[in-house]
Amino acid sequence: MKVVAFNGSPRRGGNTEVLIKKVLSVLESEGIETELIQIGTMDLRGCRACYSCRDNQDQRCIIDEDPLNGLLQKMIEADGIIIGSPTYFANVTSNVKALIDRAGLVSRVNGNLLKRKVGAAVVAVRRAGATNAFDAINKLFYISGMIVPGSIYWNLGVGNKPGTVDEDEEGMRTMQELGENFAWVLRK
Repeated sequence: MKVVAFNGSPRRGGNTEVLIKKVLSVLESEGIETELIQIGTMDLRGCRACYSCRDNQDQRCIIDEDPLNGLLQKMIEADGIIIGSPTYFANVTSNVKALIDRAGLVSRVNGNLLKRKVGAAVVAVRRAGATNAFDAINKLFYISGMIVPGSIYWNLGVGNKPGTVDEDEEGMRTMQELGENFAWVLRK
């Protein structure tokens, strides 16, 4: 089994990465292979709604000048997908939104490529707006027919400065439980 995680933060080692790594460490302790991909610094374009992915039926986006098709292939090959984002103006980063829009559309119009994979949103926040970001990611999972495990709270952690989210005890416990539940669902 393999889980691929996408970090939508442009900050390496920041709060989003700390949270994702907590979940991944639990999965790894359960013998599940993991991969973390930093998409926050990539040049990802938004969807143009050209529907070439529907017409071509080749499991690819027609935009080939950015890394989206490689990221989508990682999603297709994985058993589980984690998408993490910091909260930007009460939502996900533009790179996470591009991933959601383009990978989601290609998947849906090519036979629901993500159906029955396990998915989890992980969100870092300084103060407020995290539930909107959490909801945006989960909407991709739900419309794709994915299985979304819960935790003890919404999958978010609060950190005022980069790398301080590990001081949020409840947030870190939430990630621990999320990892445990994610592994349990994968084994089913």
